[in-house]
Amino acid sequence: MTHEKLEDAHKFKLWKKNLVENGLKINQIDQHYTRYRYNGEILFTLLMLDAETPEGDKIPPICFLKGEVVSVLVCLIDKDTQEKHLLLVKQRRIAEGAFTYEHPAGMVDNTKTPLEIAVQEVKEETGLAITAEQLVDVTPQTRVFPSTGTSDEAMYLYYCELTMSAEEIADLNEKEMGTDYEFERITTHILPFAQAHRLINNSNALLLNYLYLAKIKDFALMAQL
Repeated sequence: MTHEKLEDAHKFKLWKKNLVENGLKINQIDQHYTRYRYNGEILFTLLMLDAETPEGDKIPPICFLKGEVVSVLVCLIDKDTQEKHLLLVKQRRIAEGAFTYEHPAGMVDNTKTPLEIAVQEVKEETGLAITAEQLVDVTPQTRVFPSTGTSDEAMYLYYCELTMSAEEIADLNEKEMGTDYEFERITTHILPFAQAHRLINNSNALLLNYLYLAKIKDFALMAQL
């Protein structure tokens, strides 16, 4: 397998372009460790940056290069009771080695738009087929950054509302999902919104819950969180 070169990687070119556009003088970039995807593309890479700001300062040097990602809140609404449920994915994560409950999410590459990746990730991680027209961007025209001090990671946050029968909602629960080539072991979990919210310890997912409820002006449900 041929591994992608750093200078050819979409996420690296985007990051470097933003540095230059914001006035940084780049002296040197050293690549210390890289993990590749199944197809040879760069997944993550640890970089050391020697660069100066327009003010003449050295910028902190470490960057964990991850690129852009999407996260999608899927709200399933019971057509009879109007109760809102969250469709979450459960998987084991390296932060603590424990299982986490999160919204479907995935990384953006240079072959598809963030919106197209969002549709793809919901299908791959939950089995639910949605369209781009069903997604609403809660931070339109803006990328948000989970950790600006050590990573370039930028997020696009979406939500999708689907009205279903109780039986249809139940059919999406506890499904074994994920892709073998990405070594994913994912299980879907559907819970009433407030109950699901309390299972989440991912700050991006918690933020998305509040942004969604603010967007649809469901302040009564927000008060229960």
